[in-house]
Amino acid sequence: MDKKKGSKVGRPTAIRGRGEAQWNCPRWRLVAAFGAVMALLLATADAGKYSGMVEDYGCDYETVNRLNEEVLHPILQELVKTSFFRYFKVKLWCDCPFWPDDGMCHLRDCSVCECPDNEFPELFKEPSKARLADNMACQEGKPQAAVNRTLDNPWTHDDETDNAGMTYVNLQLNPERYTGYSGPSARRIWDAIYKENCAKYPSKESCSEQKVLYKLISGLHSSISVHIASDYLIDEVLQLWDENLDLLHDRVMRHPERIRNLYFTFFFVLRAVTKAADYLEQFEYNTGNSQEELKTTQSLVRELVFNPKIRAACPLPIDEAQLWKGEEGPELMHQIQKQFRNISAMMDCVGCEKCRLWGKLQVLGLGTALDILFSGNVTSNLIQPLQLERNEIIALINFLNRLSESVKFVHEMGPKAEKLVKGKVNATPKKNSSQ
Repeated sequence: MDKKKGSKVGRPTAIRGRGEAQWNCPRWRLVAAFGAVMALLLATADAGKYSGMVEDYGCDYETVNRLNEEVLHPILQELVKTSFFRYFKVKLWCDCPFWPDDGMCHLRDCSVCECPDNEFPELFKEPSKARLADNMACQEGKPQAAVNRTLDNPWTHDDETDNAGMTYVNLQLNPERYTGYSGPSARRIWDAIYKENCAKYPSKESCSEQKVLYKLISGLHSSISVHIASDYLIDEVLQLWDENLDLLHDRVMRHPERIRNLYFTFFFVLRAVTKAADYLEQFEYNTGNSQEELKTTQSLVRELVFNPKIRAACPLPIDEAQLWKGEEGPELMHQIQKQFRNISAMMDCVGCEKCRLWGKLQVLGLGTALDILFSGNVTSNLIQPLQLERNEIIALINFLNRLSESVKFVHEMGPKAEKLVKGKVNATPKKNSSQ
């Protein structure tokens, strides 16, 4: 999908008025103009110089970048290459439930290379154990359907227990990158996603829960844009791929709120992974391959979820218990879950196979993080133990890896993108005053 993105760290301070009378004064106009210029300079400053606390988190950007570079990114890079996390089960050919699917990308890189039956682990052909019990109990009209959350993820559209139409994809052979999918079809996807999420709630009136969902969608969007810019087809004839720093600046770096939302989403998903540490440690990662590989996977998972540096750096990234409070909490959660399920369903409207693959994976990963953090937080006497499907765990870790890569690329290449664009602006010939 063509994607716009999050901007960088730091919060430029905007000058606000102190009354109409003051604004009529030339002095105050000068102050306001100076403030606006300073805000612009801060927004477009060297990306590596952004500092301060990540919005809504008790951690600063410098710590996040260092933690990601030294700890998270190396672990995740190894983890997603293992047999367990490399293969993702997905439905690629569902009809769009909202409008005719009329958008197609024009590059061969848009297509997905599926796994033959003899490639992905034999054990993956067996149903995952987590949500199998009483599978028929969660049917419309039966009372259990309202309370048994162990059967389906209430945040996502696809049923991960249904193998009909599913195919396995080797994610290492189908990287998220530029595909040429753009134009009205791609824009319609994102327009619909944002409209579904926030059109009903003007920003000044949004409650905390609605703002969180918006930030997560924006952070996801930003991360996707970063990956397009980091792996861009520079020359289709020569099949030359490289970074596109102009695109990175246009879609991400010049929008500070997008980078803030990228970091917010990164922290949010990391919080979900660490909260589910015990569950993830005990999950069955056997793929039928060697015991040595199994031990490596288990070791990497433990290193990720129990890492002392992660816990020491940001002890409580988000206090999810503060959300969904009051009498309207349960109703609000069901409402936002419905919105997110619609966003999940919109992935079937993406007219590009590879974009659809990564869109589905990352939305499922985000939905899994939401499930981990918010299940049991609504006022209820029925708090179910956490139960996740194999595919949800695969999506969760791969999505965290995508966010980790985006944060790393923005931190390292953002300053170059800023300088590149600034140099082009300064090199632009000035028009003759007589013209």
